[in-house]
Amino acid sequence: MLTLKVITEKTDEVLRGLEKKHFKGAQEAIDKVLELDKKRRAAQNELDKNLAEVNALSKSIGKLMKEGNKEEAESARAKVSEIKEGNKALEAAMNEAAEELQTLLCTIPNLPHESVPEGYGAEDNKVEKMGGVTPQLATDAVPHWDLCKKYDLIDFELGVKITGAGFPVYKGKGARMQRALINFFLDEAREAGYLEIQPPYVVNAASGYGTGQLPDKEGQMYHANEDDLYLIPTAEVPVTNIYRDVILSESELPVMNCAYSACFRREAGSYGKDVRGLNRLHQFDKVEIVRIDKPEHSYESLKEMIAHVENLVNKLELPYRILRLCGGDMSFTSAITFDFEVYSAAQERWLEVSSVSNFESYQANRLKCRYRSGEKKTELCHTLNGSALALPRIMAALLENNQTSEGIRIPKALVPYTGFDIID
Repeated sequence: MLTLKVITEKTDEVLRGLEKKHFKGAQEAIDKVLELDKKRRAAQNELDKNLAEVNALSKSIGKLMKEGNKEEAESARAKVSEIKEGNKALEAAMNEAAEELQTLLCTIPNLPHESVPEGYGAEDNKVEKMGGVTPQLATDAVPHWDLCKKYDLIDFELGVKITGAGFPVYKGKGARMQRALINFFLDEAREAGYLEIQPPYVVNAASGYGTGQLPDKEGQMYHANEDDLYLIPTAEVPVTNIYRDVILSESELPVMNCAYSACFRREAGSYGKDVRGLNRLHQFDKVEIVRIDKPEHSYESLKEMIAHVENLVNKLELPYRILRLCGGDMSFTSAITFDFEVYSAAQERWLEVSSVSNFESYQANRLKCRYRSGEKKTELCHTLNGSALALPRIMAALLENNQTSEGIRIPKALVPYTGFDIID
């Protein structure tokens, strides 16, 4: 969340940033933050003043008793009791203001970086780069859901029987392709310097709060009510929470972690042709990269993460484009996001396969993730993460773009992982 220091010292800048993100009620929210902070500080100042008076009176009582001034000592005791009684109301007012302030801060999104373009939605995102070659498919080319049925790779109906829509069953070479992609992505991340983590697939509410899924996205998460645990929507949540309430040394930065996990998303309200097959699932596999860095180096880290994801799609021989998201299309917690999309030749549409984001200090402030600088001061870290990569739409594009009359060709970089070079 935003720090009080930023809100109080850069109020106009904060309001401009919230306007770029199209956050409704920004002025009212910021005014309320400033009002509550003023109320909290006033109560705290009064408490501090009273405490100083109590300390002074308490010291005088002993002296007065030694001097035989019993009446004055008793008067001082009475004054101490009166002040302490009044402090109870002040403490209640301060705690109430602090609690209301904390709740309100959680409802205010992160500020966009100055380079984030203006805009309301996906149509306003800026294409930063395009790469790869779009394949020319035969006139009888079909989308991946038909290919999955033809080659018995993924059974969507069986998933409906076992669980429900959005939970496919991978079979044979389809299952081996999944495993191959996971291992390929993890090996590439390790070679790039990321430490592999195998995290839990369920997290507590504190972890969801730390990375900003709660209280903003609880409707998108699967919740185990009896245990008050949440199925993770991405490995970002457990991996970033490793550093909750941690003070890192400057020499440890940047921290670079990667993790494979299944991901679970309710995707409430998703329907229509754009969610068919692998295009949108409730359960899917993904390899995530996470970095914790110093503020002055985090944008260099962001560039390196973008280059890493671009390297993956290039090795998979997929046509792609990189988008700089506009203010209105960014997530609640992000300061800047770059989306990767690959072109699905059979569907003739772009499919998002990765988001790479810098959250600056927004998550770190919630997590209390800090580092100790050379001056021995503690400062908030910057957190970053990216999909490297999400599997379903990568699988969809690979199947569709590589279909031939002989079968489905496997990209050269993936063959050592699959053990086969064609699906026939």
